[in-house]
Amino acid sequence: MMKKIALITGANSGIGLATALDLVRTGVTVCLACRNMSKAEAARQQILQAVPTATVELYQLDLASFESIHQMVAAFKQNHKCLDVLINNAGIAPLNQQFTQNGFELQFGVNYLGAFLLTHLLLPLLEAAVPVSGEARIIHVASIAHMLGQLNEASFCGKTPYSPASAYAQSKLCNLMFNFALARRLPKGVTTQAFHPGGVDSEIWRDLPRLVYLLLRLFLISPERAGIMAVDLAVGSAHKGETGGYYSVQWPRPISRIARDIQKQDWLYDKSCELSGIDGIKAAMYQEMVLS
Repeated sequence: MMKKIALITGANSGIGLATALDLVRTGVTVCLACRNMSKAEAARQQILQAVPTATVELYQLDLASFESIHQMVAAFKQNHKCLDVLINNAGIAPLNQQFTQNGFELQFGVNYLGAFLLTHLLLPLLEAAVPVSGEARIIHVASIAHMLGQLNEASFCGKTPYSPASAYAQSKLCNLMFNFALARRLPKGVTTQAFHPGGVDSEIWRDLPRLVYLLLRLFLISPERAGIMAVDLAVGSAHKGETGGYYSVQWPRPISRIARDIQKQDWLYDKSCELSGIDGIKAAMYQEMVLS
């Protein structure tokens, strides 16, 4: 049997690295898609030190740049004809307002819109995996912070005054709505799931003042705990055929009313296609979904 192939964004540290380490132990070829290639190489060496037989590939990916996303997908296609697992893990939480190369507010652009574009560009390879391995899976790292999120189109390209917490919550709301909208559009054999990793001690908190971070760290869990769930959703037999689910490492697991609103899901999906310059996929009128 051919080895499964998994692509993980932001996999040089935190949840992404923990997930990569667990996946290679199952025999999966892991592709680390990262912005900083020196950190990516350090992660690769760490994985190989732990699992010398692992197959680990590196791809440069800056989710704040549509051009970089297209270039990364082109490079991946030169090496692979199919993709079994895509894990949209990369995320940021800057304290000051910043912008992507395409003019979007950075958290909306990186945490959501970049992953939206990447997923669609890789979809042909995910579909190509179905006849080979019987399925392909997409995993989104969402957050309970989506409960505080509001859809505000006026803030997609920035807003004054800027609230980093509101911007983060909106980006994570978009992640979850994308998961639900995608589940109604994907072809048979390709599934999508989202999960809240809990409060994880990772580099996403790197912009916090050191004292605030040290206090917060007392309540954070290890990336390894979140990685276990990511791997289970990515390759676990219990989730075969499931789609449109939302899981959580830590309870509770609420889903906001906005996130459940199908009309708003479809509006966001269509708007995201427009913003990222793609055609998108038509929603199926009826499709069974396992909402876990």
